[in-house]
Amino acid sequence: MEPKCKLKKQDGEPFVDATEYRRIIGSLRYLVNTRPDLAYSVGVVSRYMDTPTVTHMSAVKQILRKSTSGIIFFFGESPITWVSHKQRIVALSSCEAEYIAATGGACQGIWLKKIIAELRGDDKVKPVLKVDNKSAISLAYNPVFHDRSKHLTQEFILFVIVFNVEIYSLNM
Repeated sequence: MEPKCKLKKQDGEPFVDATEYRRIIGSLRYLVNTRPDLAYSVGVVSRYMDTPTVTHMSAVKQILRKSTSGIIFFFGESPITWVSHKQRIVALSSCEAEYIAATGGACQGIWLKKIIAELRGDDKVKPVLKVDNKSAISLAYNPVFHDRSKHLTQEFILFVIVFNVEIYSLNM
């Protein structure tokens, strides 16, 4: 759920299927036993189980969201590997989600670089990472800790510095 999100009963807003809404809330309440960080958000959306609206359902879907990362590697013009999976953590913004995906891509790119260097006998291959989010690119080149990026772990912050990966926008 978004920080500082104020839910209330809306007059005139379209209703959603209350049975489906209750089913999702019940599953989330069961999940709170193992994920106590969800307790507050689930408690807030549980207040509207009698007449849920589209706004309430979108808040519930936001609790459930996880981003899907897609990575593809080319050697010359030919794709050699690709991966598509849900991220392990829930990102608070699209910038953070893209940055986490770029980290996974950078790590796999470094691994492929080492394999190619071993097969070819040289270490001249430098992976190029293309990211489609300008905010993630800016954060990668300027990893200054501020309010918007202070919650990112060192695992994600240091990948550009340590691995020396070139990052470009997709439309370059």
